[in-house]
Amino acid sequence: MACCDSRPVARVKHASALATLFQALADETRLRILALLAESPDGPETERCVCHIHAGLALPQPAVSRHLATLRTAGLVAARRRGVWMYYRLVRPSDPVLVAVVDAALHALSHVDGTARDRVRTALAVVAAPGPAA
Repeated sequence: MACCDSRPVARVKHASALATLFQALADETRLRILALLAESPDGPETERCVCHIHAGLALPQPAVSRHLATLRTAGLVAARRRGVWMYYRLVRPSDPVLVAVVDAALHALSHVDGTARDRVRTALAVVAAPGPAA
């Protein structure tokens, strides 16, 4: 059965990769984090400091760090340490089926009211406390 397109249907090599992705996406906080990383004003490859992510989500830093660790394990975010600060950025999966799932989730998040509020809070946090230069 083909999808809405006449192109050949891509195949996932291992169902476990799809299951891991869905597990990572099955949490509201992780979805909010992905939306913040995807909708960075400087582009999707821009890193965000964990201090700005947790301020933008209005959640405790340990909870945000735990969710970021889950996203790292799933291969959806990459992290870089600079001194005591951790910076995160969105990583696109290499499998085209997984990319389609992530893109669909990010598109759906762009229609959620809370995503805009998170973005505004994050921008205010960056202005109020820019943190160290990346």
